[in-house]
Amino acid sequence: MVDTARGCVLLLDGTPDRRRGVLPNPTAHAIAGANPRRFLAADAVDVVQLPAVEGPQSALAYLQHAAAVPGPLLVWVTGRLMIPARRGGELHLALPGSTPATVRYTGLPWAWLLRTLQAHAGPVLVLADLEADPAARPHVESGAHSGELSQGVPLFGVVHPAPPVAAREAGPYTRALLEALQTGDHRAGAVLDASALHQRALLGAGLGAETLPLQWGVPGPVLANVAAAARPRTRPRPAAAPAPAPRPHPAPVQQPEAHAVPVAPAPAEEQAPPRDDLLPVILAAAHAGRHNEAAAMAAAGEQQTLRRHGPDSPEAGLWVEVRADLARMAGDHARAAELWMTAAGVRLGRSGPADEEVVAAVKRAHYCWQHSGDGAVRLAPALLALWERIPGGEGAAEHIRARLQEAEEPWPGVAR
Repeated sequence: MVDTARGCVLLLDGTPDRRRGVLPNPTAHAIAGANPRRFLAADAVDVVQLPAVEGPQSALAYLQHAAAVPGPLLVWVTGRLMIPARRGGELHLALPGSTPATVRYTGLPWAWLLRTLQAHAGPVLVLADLEADPAARPHVESGAHSGELSQGVPLFGVVHPAPPVAAREAGPYTRALLEALQTGDHRAGAVLDASALHQRALLGAGLGAETLPLQWGVPGPVLANVAAAARPRTRPRPAAAPAPAPRPHPAPVQQPEAHAVPVAPAPAEEQAPPRDDLLPVILAAAHAGRHNEAAAMAAAGEQQTLRRHGPDSPEAGLWVEVRADLARMAGDHARAAELWMTAAGVRLGRSGPADEEVVAAVKRAHYCWQHSGDGAVRLAPALLALWERIPGGEGAAEHIRARLQEAEEPWPGVAR
């Protein structure tokens, strides 16, 4: 029996030269902004987005940590595939700073990725939207046709030629795939068929002949069907009205919007749909570049939640995280880092530093902080204070101190 109590979504972006002024990968940002935890068929989901400045050994450590989670594992890989200029032949996923001359030392060998995922005890799926430089393309084509590119790990996605100019919007395959995941399949059960979803995305993307589709393996129950998940929530509502005896005051349950404080003792099931219904609309606006509209809808949803549940509720904290993702999608990484630190602080106070959701929030704050430009020095002390409270956060804390030393800026000490 598959353990679905806790699963993991790992977002691995292999975009090179980010420190040289190249814009962050918009495909990776679209995935992170789509709230990917809801796409995994697990009761609880950790979302891990790898820090952009880490090298291959650190990337491998994150992979191994994700593979140790016994439940479903979804690895979403974006970026560029390269082979070393000298002693070439082994595919690498580029990391920041990678070039054909340095990728042998700075990139993540594709074989490391596959070997780590082969050791995962539960169902695993790799979704890939990758580009390959001209030297790597023949190796990718050969590996795709022979199966060496997957080595038994279920792999679905596309590889297209590296463009001459960095893209400024998410790739068409990823956009179509996210739309399919967000819509789900009303005819299917609780788990989506990855193969059918892949074909649906390929058709929706309208890709050219130069794009190489990838489809290997049969994954287990990894992808959640959001359409099936929504069905049980709608069934109890009509039944609430004709049962007045066990529920003396049914009106607040059926129409919670009309009451500042719901009377029913267990309203969580009824109150969740408004946020779930709003999120796809908000994210669609953000993906279309209508960031002000998305922010306004999120603010309205947050205010409604504050009136119902109060500012210290878990429901209100979720809206802070939504606003953080919207700020990141709009390119305001400093604001996104601040909001993720706020969300992390709230979770920290509620559940303690060892909670995996706390660690995930701090990691996202760290990712945004790395792209916050001139705001990095201002935000560093608060982020450092969070990492110093997280078990195992010494490496990230040291990274912050090193960045500040490189900037030659004085920074206030943080009490341990």
